[in-house]
Amino acid sequence: MENESTINFEDYKNEWLKEITEGNPSTVELGNRFSKKLIIQWLDFNEDSDDIILCDGGGDGGIDIAYLHRGDNKEENSNDGDTWYLVQSKYGSAFSGTETLLKEAQKVIETVDEKNKSLSSLAENLIERLQNFRKAASSKDKLVLVFATVNSLGENEKRVLEDVKAMGKARLGPLFDVDSVSIETIYQRIVENHPQLKKYDIAFTANLNPSGNDLLVGSVKLNNLYKFLKDYKKETGDLDLIYEKNVRRFLGSRKKVNAGIAQTINENPERFGLYNNGITIVVEDFQLIETDQYILNEPYIVNGCQTTKTIWETLYKKLESGGTGSNPEIEEWKKRLARGIVVVKVVKVGENGDELLKATTRYTNSQNAVGQKDFIALESSFKDWAKAMAHEYEIFLEIQRGGWESQKVLQRINPSAQTYQDWVNAFDLIKIYGAGWFNEPGIAFGKNAPFAPDGSIFKRITEDATFSIIDLYAAYLLHKLTQKIGFGRITDKQSRKQTKFLFINVLIELLKDCLTYSEMETTNIEVSRSVIKIFNNLDSEASTNLADATLNVIDDYLTQGNEDSIYTEPKFSQTGDLNSFLKWERLGKGSEHTPKLSNLIAFTKRDMRRSIGGQTAARAVISQAIKN
Repeated sequence: MENESTINFEDYKNEWLKEITEGNPSTVELGNRFSKKLIIQWLDFNEDSDDIILCDGGGDGGIDIAYLHRGDNKEENSNDGDTWYLVQSKYGSAFSGTETLLKEAQKVIETVDEKNKSLSSLAENLIERLQNFRKAASSKDKLVLVFATVNSLGENEKRVLEDVKAMGKARLGPLFDVDSVSIETIYQRIVENHPQLKKYDIAFTANLNPSGNDLLVGSVKLNNLYKFLKDYKKETGDLDLIYEKNVRRFLGSRKKVNAGIAQTINENPERFGLYNNGITIVVEDFQLIETDQYILNEPYIVNGCQTTKTIWETLYKKLESGGTGSNPEIEEWKKRLARGIVVVKVVKVGENGDELLKATTRYTNSQNAVGQKDFIALESSFKDWAKAMAHEYEIFLEIQRGGWESQKVLQRINPSAQTYQDWVNAFDLIKIYGAGWFNEPGIAFGKNAPFAPDGSIFKRITEDATFSIIDLYAAYLLHKLTQKIGFGRITDKQSRKQTKFLFINVLIELLKDCLTYSEMETTNIEVSRSVIKIFNNLDSEASTNLADATLNVIDDYLTQGNEDSIYTEPKFSQTGDLNSFLKWERLGKGSEHTPKLSNLIAFTKRDMRRSIGGQTAARAVISQAIKN
């Protein structure tokens, strides 16, 4: 009998597809909804990002969705490039196996290679951007064709993807790559919460010596570690699964790699073991098959995420670029690579070894000078905050996209499971908090990496000893407020399309003025407590007054012709690019950088002090609410 808490793939898939099929959408709309939701969850970005382009329909050239993942070289230890993802959505009957893959891949390659002349204006604009990207691309940049399907691809279909990759590289150059994603990919990513999901046995070639019954210590050649990662990706379809239990993985920065590690591989691969501290792999079990040949049951890399991701990225570019000729420089590098090793520990934690896993992850990372901040997902923080959100507020805190669908299935099949009034994604709350409390609206709108673990703003937030569930709940209330107002791509009001994080930022600035008027501190925790008092009821007088005042600032700022509009900002006049200006890291940081915005905020603070027509001044109403 199936356990009442077991969530099988069919149940999860049906729940996941409900919002795709509701409302009797057209075939084009079905494919559009399907691919958009799948790619957003897979790459974990904001659905209102202006870097996502919906092309699906007549003249799309085979590209349903295009998404530009922008690298972030300013983040510590990153040599991240830019990646264009070109998505082919194959929902339902649109997918018929290997023939579909070959046919549709050829169509996309023809389009990108400018051989397809029957394109819509939207697709033409995209192709122009792609051509400029190809001309300016470095070895760090990629152009990835992604097939989005309901079920994961079979072995025959995976082999065809290799043919597609070879065809694409021949036509478009070494930056071309191919990948696939499915609902099953997202389903597998919740394996930590649902241990009944499929488990994997992966071959591992390494020189290891036992130390007791549960520990192997030794070294693995760089080539063999790369093969292990390649086999894992082939078996699971998603390399990121191997980092699910790593303290650095929670929300993830999918493409960040370490510049120093990459330099060692490229210049001195034979010395890699001397320069690197090594990796730790935890497994449910391991078996020695023959000399230096092991099978690792359910492996996870818990220390060495940056090391192994960089090995993967660097060797993939070097070894999988194709070409039938011989390059003496590359051949010499391969000989040196064969001498390179990585120190490795393999730890058996058993099927239910959560405590040993936690201790292993914590102490192996601490030996590498990884600060306490890096244990945010492993220790008390996000898991405990998810429990606290459930207990205190009956809100499901989704710490990985796709988890809410799983929870809805669990609630349906298990009557004793906790039910929730609402849900919210943790990453979305971190960005809201960073935009408002830490005064980073531009970066919040433009980038994800700084808000992910190991990111600069994430560190600033979580290193604050006062940061707690109260702050997350306050951010949740502002998230609900922005939903009620209607920010994002689909809104009809132009001033609301790209200004959600700026709105949050201005609101917090106006709230701080009310706190000062009330003779209260403007610390982060006091701001959060005040947000909760005001916005627990989104229809209260205090909530309405503060939200309306903030909206007046945003609407005036985004209206051409106004004296203090964004279009009259000194910095804006240098570029004339609204999108870039709203992503500017100095946005909202005082009159030195955005004097027009500062003027509007100052005028609004003054207006909030006034009593009009016998009505209590807005600042007084808000002050009364936060003092209550």
